[in-house]
Amino acid sequence: MAQKFNPGQFVREVRQETSKVTWPTRRETMITTGMVFLFVFMAALFFFVVDQVLSIGVRAILGIGG
Repeated sequence: MAQKFNPGQFVREVRQETSKVTWPTRRETMITTGMVFLFVFMAALFFFVVDQVLSIGVRAILGIGG
């Protein structure tokens, strides 16, 4: 037989588990956010360069394009 759902107990358990979480400091959050932006920029730059090189290669081989 399945246990009956108790919303009050559920809320207490959620609060108990939330208190166990180690929350990052404001400084850690800012550093992590900055790193994410840096790596997104680096990935975008990498794919832009690869796209340009492949475009030049395709134009040279097929002799088409601007």
